[in-house]
Amino acid sequence: MPERKLFGTDGVRGVAGEFLSAELALRLGRAATLCAGPARPQVLIVRDTRESGPMLEAALAAGIAAAGGDALLAGVLPTPAASVLVRRLGLDLGAVVSASHNPYCDNGIKFFGASGMKLNDEAEVRIQARLDDAPERAIGQVRALEGALADYLREHRTSFPLDLTGRVVALDCANGATYRAAPAIYEALGAEVRALGVEPDGRNINDGCGSTHPELLARRIGQLGAEVGFAYDGDGDRVIAVDGEGRVHDGDELIALAAVHLSESRRLGGGVAVTVMTNYGFHQEMSRRGIEVAQTKVGDRHVLEELRSRGWSLGGEQSGHVIWTEFAPSGDGIATSLLALTALGERGLAQVEPFERLPQRLENVEVADREAIDRAEQLWRAVEEENAKLDGRGRVLVRPSGTEPLLRVMVEAPEEAERDAVLEHLVGLARSELG
Repeated sequence: MPERKLFGTDGVRGVAGEFLSAELALRLGRAATLCAGPARPQVLIVRDTRESGPMLEAALAAGIAAAGGDALLAGVLPTPAASVLVRRLGLDLGAVVSASHNPYCDNGIKFFGASGMKLNDEAEVRIQARLDDAPERAIGQVRALEGALADYLREHRTSFPLDLTGRVVALDCANGATYRAAPAIYEALGAEVRALGVEPDGRNINDGCGSTHPELLARRIGQLGAEVGFAYDGDGDRVIAVDGEGRVHDGDELIALAAVHLSESRRLGGGVAVTVMTNYGFHQEMSRRGIEVAQTKVGDRHVLEELRSRGWSLGGEQSGHVIWTEFAPSGDGIATSLLALTALGERGLAQVEPFERLPQRLENVEVADREAIDRAEQLWRAVEEENAKLDGRGRVLVRPSGTEPLLRVMVEAPEEAERDAVLEHLVGLARSELG
């Protein structure tokens, strides 16, 4: 077993051809198949549009077959298609080759179990422990999975029986995994689609487009003549909305919109799970409407764990990663956009304000010693004092990054001037104690 922990917060990810080599992909495919259980595991593989995708897909498939499994190649599909299809087709494992919103030079591999959920930490530890194990079964097969896109889209049409005839919808597919799927489902529902980011060349995924750059769609939506637009990320599990006037609506607003709609139609099934980064205005609005809110650490995995533990169905992140378990136990950008349109009904997004957003600002502070963060007494005392002053009006959140030597300082306050003053005070203390 390698000394380095391979799996991060969302699978194995790194520079393709360097850290994430074809050899490592083969070993991961083999080890995951050996851990899968059945005598001949059926393993789905989907990928995004990165130029390294076919290489890593082939290596992963080779590892699966070497371990006695059958690798079913579905080609370019959004990450959530793995969650949908393993359940729909009764498969044992799903594997996704994607680095989500990262630049094209990166790639990654993550696994979904037969339940449609991402493998938990314990399962990932077992896979890493078996990276060098010899195959125990007869060699399996590698074959194309025909009709995978149609099966994936059929789930959307069944779950969201919308009639979008006469509506003009703009879609920014980030030159990524949704470039075929998103326009296809919207056209099937009757919408007139104006599509951006649907010409992937292997290197332009997320490049100035998609959910990480919604300013492109915001700038173009008026020219496109669309009443609403949705920008997906490279692997299609996130979405950011843009209204017809070019205003951007993030995941917090989409969750609030869906929560109110589902609550009013008696389909919410409890409350809503969101992360600590969710805007304070969201909490105020949910409280006003009598909708319970649970907070988790940052990461869709933590949101899903909270939903499962409480038996709830809706949650997500400000980034646009929204989970509605009535559709799938995973974030799905296309499903989220269709849920938003369902919630809007005949209304336009520009005419709806899901909640009154408090001015929020986040700044990253580089730290020399991550372990010294807990000992920064002056900083933490100041955080407590500022939170006490903002109690009921806003809040302060200071937390270390899970992947980088950074301290993230976030402040929300009713007025921008107060927000900025508090942020500058805390950032100054952080830099003096930890820089």
